[in-house]
Amino acid sequence: MHTFWIILFAFVAFFWLFYGLRGAIGLLHLPSLKNFPPVAADNSPRISLVFAARDEEEKLPLAVKTLSTIAYPNLEIIAVDDRSKDKTSAILDEAAQRDDRFRVIHVKELPQGWLGKPHALQQAYEGSTGEWLLFSDADVRFAPDALGRAMNVVQTRGLDHLTLLFDVDRDGFWETVLLTFFGLAMHLANESHNVSNPNSRAYIGVGAFQLVRRSAYEASGTHKRLAMEVVDDMKLGKILKLSGFRSSVGIGVGFLAVRWQSGFGNLIRGVTKNFFAGVGYSVPLAIAAVTGMLLTNFAPFVGLIFGHGWVRILAAISVAVALLFHVFVDLGAKISPLYALTHPIGALIFCWMLLRSMIVTLRQGGVIWRDTFYKLSDLKKGVV
Repeated sequence: MHTFWIILFAFVAFFWLFYGLRGAIGLLHLPSLKNFPPVAADNSPRISLVFAARDEEEKLPLAVKTLSTIAYPNLEIIAVDDRSKDKTSAILDEAAQRDDRFRVIHVKELPQGWLGKPHALQQAYEGSTGEWLLFSDADVRFAPDALGRAMNVVQTRGLDHLTLLFDVDRDGFWETVLLTFFGLAMHLANESHNVSNPNSRAYIGVGAFQLVRRSAYEASGTHKRLAMEVVDDMKLGKILKLSGFRSSVGIGVGFLAVRWQSGFGNLIRGVTKNFFAGVGYSVPLAIAAVTGMLLTNFAPFVGLIFGHGWVRILAAISVAVALLFHVFVDLGAKISPLYALTHPIGALIFCWMLLRSMIVTLRQGGVIWRDTFYKLSDLKKGVV
């Protein structure tokens, strides 16, 4: 039995040394907007910034206010009011009256075979004129020079697709624990450092900011390919990368900000529709993901405390690299590196979130997204 534990912890240590360490170092090489000045006015291709909004009256006014301050010289903003029942429509219409760059599309009905957000973004694309499309969300707050700097990144690096990481507003200890581990898990699972490698299948798409060359988006199939994808932002990154286009992850901390969910409980409930969708609604994959997460992110801390001999040594190696990775994520997000010590707690919460997403989705036979119910059988057919 002791030999079994040594082999198991040796495998985990190998994972962190040859996969985790590479990923941690790779974070240091992601392009950051702070290192790229805005492009000149005469080198600014037209950008169509598009987003969907449904019942966003709480967060929308502040986001719209920052949109009006964007200094990019060749910009149009297309907002889609997706069947809102609150003041969203009026807020968007008022913004369009104040800013001649701003246009609003009102969606009254959702066609069969579409989720609300992908359909709204498809409508925005069809009404856009930009050489570049910037897919964003209704609650994103932009710095005035964010777009100019992002355009410099794609031009300098010859990209067709750039997605950015950003500031996430946090309130209190537990939100920070969850969000920092969520960031680590995203980097680790999706190999953010490898997204720009054309020989890698790694991809990432973050809903708050995806700057896409129009021709690449059209060649990849547009949101028509993502019509029933709950994680449409991530899958947009996938179809672009697998279509052979150049993609990259960048750091937009200090230039983009979002208040994702307010409160620890809302953070957990907010991903109910997403996490099980992220594993393609597969129960075996969900169980495997939870098992792998516990073995690599929780078991080493147990082994370090209760193990002996080689088990403790191997666990110590895993813990050291995991904490280093967490520190890099914390520093990148301008969070105290001491939050790395919450790593095993974050892992447990993350596993619970995935299991909860699976259980709720299976129990209700689908997902509820913005007051609309979508059957699981239909969602499975739409997985990309």
